[in-house]
Amino acid sequence: MRSIAAWAAGLFVAATACAQKPAAPFRFPSWAALQLGAPISTVKGEEAGREIAAHKSYAIPAIEIVAFDTLLNFYDRRHFPCCDFNSNARTIRDNLHSHWDVDRDPFTVNQLGHPYQGSMYHGFARASGLSYWEALAYTFAGSAFWEIAGEATPPSRNDQINTGIGGTFLGEALFRLSNLVLERDGSMSPFWREVVATAISPPTGFNRMAFGDRFRTVFPSHDPVYFSRLQLGFSGTAHNESGFSTTRLKRGEALADFLIDYGLPGKKGYEYTRPFDYFTLQATASSANGFENVMTRGLLKGREYEANSYRGVWGLFGNYDYIAPQTYRVSSTAASLGTTAQWWVRDSVAVLGTAMLGVGYAAAGSVRSTSENDFHYGVAPQALVAIRAIYKDAYALDVTAREYYVSRVAASRGGHENIRRIDAALTWRVHGRHGVSIKYLGNFRDAYSPDIGDVSQHRATVGIFYTLLGHDFFGATEK
Repeated sequence: MRSIAAWAAGLFVAATACAQKPAAPFRFPSWAALQLGAPISTVKGEEAGREIAAHKSYAIPAIEIVAFDTLLNFYDRRHFPCCDFNSNARTIRDNLHSHWDVDRDPFTVNQLGHPYQGSMYHGFARASGLSYWEALAYTFAGSAFWEIAGEATPPSRNDQINTGIGGTFLGEALFRLSNLVLERDGSMSPFWREVVATAISPPTGFNRMAFGDRFRTVFPSHDPVYFSRLQLGFSGTAHNESGFSTTRLKRGEALADFLIDYGLPGKKGYEYTRPFDYFTLQATASSANGFENVMTRGLLKGREYEANSYRGVWGLFGNYDYIAPQTYRVSSTAASLGTTAQWWVRDSVAVLGTAMLGVGYAAAGSVRSTSENDFHYGVAPQALVAIRAIYKDAYALDVTAREYYVSRVAASRGGHENIRRIDAALTWRVHGRHGVSIKYLGNFRDAYSPDIGDVSQHRATVGIFYTLLGHDFFGATEK
């Protein structure tokens, strides 16, 4: 790990020096040239892919990442107390020769802030025409650059994993979703499509505005089938066992939940040739504690299969999960083997299912505890099973079960965590894209720490939600 910073710096120099000559010379953007609301490119399919490749740049995202880290460092110096961000030549030299540790920064900073920071690096690279794997290299190098030069504290391996790897999983999902908004005409004007796309993936919007026509070609989605839903409603506590948590529980909470399954199997002719041609992204905001969850999983490399009444895809997935109900919290960056498939049980009943088994590096603990040591990092085997049963495109039952076992392997301290989460929703599509859902959410944590012994935390909620579905309704395709 000591050589990671040198490798990161070398990557930026080598990638720029060895790159093919860009189709247009690099120039810093003129702010007068910003083009919010300029016509959106109508080039699609293979032609769009060739046009993006012809205009790609290796230098622009490297400069953008360094500039972003520099501005972030200046902001952190001004708004946070001494002296974690007072980096200088001495701290950089020390970090280049230090061991990589596990830091103890706040959970939300490490497990949500750092992956989002990594998604910015990834977005700059993807919005400059680079492939997913090239963008992953830039994200990993950008994270190492921040750990060495952006902070005065010793570099952190947990931050490197969260930012440099988790950030690519989150960043690619945001990049794809941003371009889907640009690609689909819908009912929004070009101006508002640009605004929404920029809000989802700021680097995508920035490069589209700042570099004229060079990066205005929309990344081609190849017309995937997708299921999307927005749920707005309220949940109340049905059961709570808080363990050592000292959080004052808010028994009722308002929730806004967004979910998209992109590239669902079942459509003939849709191929899974690029990373994240299939992915799932879910984010839930809560009046009780801000972000209740942010979760994404994407197919990195896979193969389709088909037999009789079912079609599917299996392969290697990248996972990033952040889950923080009011009592405990868990976050994981992982790789999994898994499959997702569609099966027509009968003419009126379809089932969409996903099963995964993988291993990641995770963090878990209580939201607040009587013990400062109720917090644990470690290698984490994990599993997921998700099923959506659809009846006549009018009703759907969704059930998703997840489990994480945060072990003692590569752990920050002794102990272990076993966390399970069950999310079930019954949705009735009342009219058009509008529906009503009843939702159950169960969270269960059993842990052991040599400092505080056994810990058990269970919480269950039940709620009712207004549901707005996407144009593909529940996501089932024709036989």
